[in-house]
This record gives sequence, structure tokens and C-alpha cells, in this order.
Amino acid sequence: MIRVGTRGSKLALAQSQMVADEIERVSGEKTELVEIKTTGDGTTVPVAQLGVGVFVNQLRDALENGSIDIAVHSYKDLPTQQPEHLVIAVPPRADARDVLIASQGRTLAELGPGARIGTGSPRRISQLLALGRDFECVPIRGNIDTRIGRVGDDLDAVVIAAAGLKRVSREQEITEYLDPLVMLPAPAQGALAVECRKADKTSARISSMLNDRYSQAAVAAERGLLARLEAGCSAPVAALADVSEGSAPGEIDLYLRGAAFAVDGTVTERLSTTATLRDAEAGDLAAQAAEVGKALAEDLLAGGAEQLLKSEL
Repeated sequence: MIRVGTRGSKLALAQSQMVADEIERVSGEKTELVEIKTTGDGTTVPVAQLGVGVFVNQLRDALENGSIDIAVHSYKDLPTQQPEHLVIAVPPRADARDVLIASQGRTLAELGPGARIGTGSPRRISQLLALGRDFECVPIRGNIDTRIGRVGDDLDAVVIAAAGLKRVSREQEITEYLDPLVMLPAPAQGALAVECRKADKTSARISSMLNDRYSQAAVAAERGLLARLEAGCSAPVAALADVSEGSAPGEIDLYLRGAAFAVDGTVTERLSTTATLRDAEAGDLAAQAAEVGKALAEDLLAGGAEQLLKSEL
């Protein structure tokens, strides 16, 4: 029996069940979901105030003490510093984009000046304000049902990650998929991290069977950028990597976009880069991709991103 640790939210349970089902499919092992309450659950305090790792630490504690074998995280919630004794597999990534759910089925272009848009993300707030449409960004927290429930009540719209909505089968309520040119996603958005103890050879072998090397490389590039900027998961930083098969066997082509923002939307540092990764081993590909992310971060810092991020402390 493989014990799969998960937070207790509707979304966390849905995505953890997806992982558990896949574990059973590829390994033949039975699974059991183990719900674990984290610091970030049951509070309306903004994530930026709670600090990094609030949705992660208790799951990792459960791995440490052996009460679970595998933990399932939303990858974007993880601190950028990975403990050496824990290993992560990345299943195929879901849609990384943000989406709009608006009253009366409106798109972003159809929302007028003063429209109240719910989001607690500094990254989303800055990009909405940068449009110069005089939107009012309303800080919100809570589960997907709670957020959507406020649309048409005290909010005109909310911005949410596409992947989460699809995992709880509410994608039919999306009124617009936001183009990354308008709303660049958070690093690792849409990706799951399946984490276990490196010393637990059985769980490590099983979790590795779920790993998708394209998704792992894309996430590594995005988080490499985030780590070099020394920014947390709630910082006004965005990144998105597109990965495709290269022209030669064993090659992967990587296109990475990254940005840092002033939360008031007045200043943006936005750059992109391309690279070819040349190794068939997934771990080596991830390491190369992370270096690409770090190099792009250096360019962002040289362009002024450091001052933008300092201004948010």
C-alpha cells in the first residue's frame, strides 16, 4: 500500500487522486490518500504574509516521520530550495494559463473601468493594473468554490489558474483563457510535484514512473529563474517555458519567457530566451534547464528587476 499525502481541499484531493490512480495504473500497487492539514489551510491571511512553504511543510514532515510514502504538491507552492534527501517527479503538466471567470460571460476586454476583479496574487494584480483599464483588484483567498461564488455578488470577475478548474471539472465556467502576453503565469503553474524520500527506493521508483521529462525541464527552467531572483511563490514574478523535441535525437528545444513587475503595474521587466538541451537523461535536462532560467534571471536583474523586487519587501 502506497500512502499518498495530500491537503484536504477539494482541488488538492482531486489532483492527489489523479496521482494515486496513475500510481496504481503504472505500478499495480494499491494506494491510500492521507489528508494532512497545512499552515495555509483554514486561514484567509494572504499567502505573502504567511511566508514560503505554508502549503508544504506539514506534508514534508509527514514524509520525514514515515506517516506517508509520497506527497503531492502544487509545484508552484514549493520553496525553490529543494532538500537533498527528497526527490521530485513531475507528471505531464496541465494547462499553465490563467483564466477569467466573469459575470454575464464577459471577457477581460468587455469589463469596464472600475470593474472589481478578485485575486490575491501580486503577479496577477500587477499585470491587470498594467493594462491601464482602471480595474479594482480585490484581494481574495479561499477554495475555488468560494472564489467563483463571489462572481456576480461583490465581484465582477476572478482570475484563477486553468489547471485547478479543470481538475475539479469546472472548466465550463471559464469565460476567457488569458493569453500569456497579457497574463504570464506563475513559475510551475499547472504542474504537480510528486515528492518522496530518496532513501525510500520503492516509492522513488514508483514516482519516477510518473515523470514527464518535458514537463520537468519546463518547470526547472521557470524555477531556476525564480530561485536566482530570490523570490518566493507569492512574489510578482512570472515565467513560462515551452518545450519541444529538438532537431537531433536526444535534444530538447526550450523557449523561456520571464518577467518581474511592480505591483502597481507601472513598471515591468520582461525578457525571453531560447536554448537547446542536449542530454537524454531527465535529471541532466532539468539541471541544464535550470541554468537557462538562472541566466535569464541575470538579464532581468541587470535590467532593473532587483529594484522592483526590493520595493515589494
